[in-house]
Amino acid sequence: MYSRSQQLFERAQQSIPGGVNSPVRAFKQVGGTPLFIKKAKGAYLYDEDGNQYIDYIASWGPMILGHAYEPIVEAIREKVYDSTSYGAPTELEIEMAELIKSIVPNVDLIRMVSSGTEACMSAIRLARGYTGRNKIIKFEGCYHGHADSFLVKAGSGVATFNIQTVPGVTAGVSADTLTCAYNDLTAVQQLVEANKGEVAAIIVEPVAGNMGCILPQPGFLEGIRSLCDAEGIVFIFDEVMTGFRLAPGGAQEKLGINADLVTYGKVIGAGMPVGAFGGKRAIMECIAPLGNVYQAGTLSGNPVAMIAGFTLLNELKAKPEIFTQLEEKTAYLHKGLDEVLSVSNVDYTINRLGSMISVHFGKHEVVDFSTAAACNIEQFKTYFHHMLRSGIYLPPSAYESWFLNNALSYKDLDKTIQATKAFVS
Repeated sequence: MYSRSQQLFERAQQSIPGGVNSPVRAFKQVGGTPLFIKKAKGAYLYDEDGNQYIDYIASWGPMILGHAYEPIVEAIREKVYDSTSYGAPTELEIEMAELIKSIVPNVDLIRMVSSGTEACMSAIRLARGYTGRNKIIKFEGCYHGHADSFLVKAGSGVATFNIQTVPGVTAGVSADTLTCAYNDLTAVQQLVEANKGEVAAIIVEPVAGNMGCILPQPGFLEGIRSLCDAEGIVFIFDEVMTGFRLAPGGAQEKLGINADLVTYGKVIGAGMPVGAFGGKRAIMECIAPLGNVYQAGTLSGNPVAMIAGFTLLNELKAKPEIFTQLEEKTAYLHKGLDEVLSVSNVDYTINRLGSMISVHFGKHEVVDFSTAAACNIEQFKTYFHHMLRSGIYLPPSAYESWFLNNALSYKDLDKTIQATKAFVS
């Protein structure tokens, strides 16, 4: 069934570390051979062996309208004839910035970069430059990319590989990175008090997606917002996963909380390699060439990535009903999974917000990394491979949210529910 993928994986390991260019793709947590994908269309992936799968990864979030969405494909095809890169300003970059500002009202200025990691790394540097402080607070299990500061008690891929201390991250970086449990406002308050006047920024996934989908408990983000206001700390929302997915204005709009800085990733390139960070004018004006906080990138504002993202975001802005449709589909899936799991002898809990959802095999509430890690990972492995054999491609890690795309049909959702029913029967 996977012979071609097996051959390619063996070949890849001779030239690429671990045979993959991003660790979670190696299937280390779930076991087995990673699938090599040949193409995708709409809600479906097709591997090199010709198998079709219902896709619940959506390239880790950005394929909100499905794969190879025709208006985006056509826009890319037309733009690429003008060249793939200039290393100089374009009008399209202005249009993209203006579009994002029109959708996210509290973003005064925005800078394009080339990845979510770069966006989060730059936002932290900017916060330090703006405040003149060195320390940051992040949350255990939240993943903000692979910059040194963010690999201290990170989630997702690092958790998948059970890496607690990352070689190459210096003691100095670790000392300036303070961590506490997600959803623990008291711990945040204690950290700020213990490091009075030293904390530059608090960065958070407003809805965590790198330990499964985990929602902020009432008062958690509101409490951090108040704390940041009182202490002159920059509050950063990492919206690489949630931006333009949970609502047109992302988690800020969905939850009714404004951050000082916000970071975006591949969603603003419709899956192309791109990112951005933006926010309050007073902070953003500290970035070069206006200020002395340096950040640069030859491919920043790449025209092909910009036209892809511009087309996607325009579509989302013009058709807000897409978010309602996505949420209704996700609620339908949640209800169906709950119905089949509730009559089984399997311990489970389901977390969901908007079009993000995750199934955790444990009967306890999953509110942070420790409660996510306490779930039955072995059962998830078995479930993952059962679903894969059923033609359903889930994230190959228990520490990842599922992402729905609007190309999914209710028939696809029913197939997913029935495959889960077969798993617990």
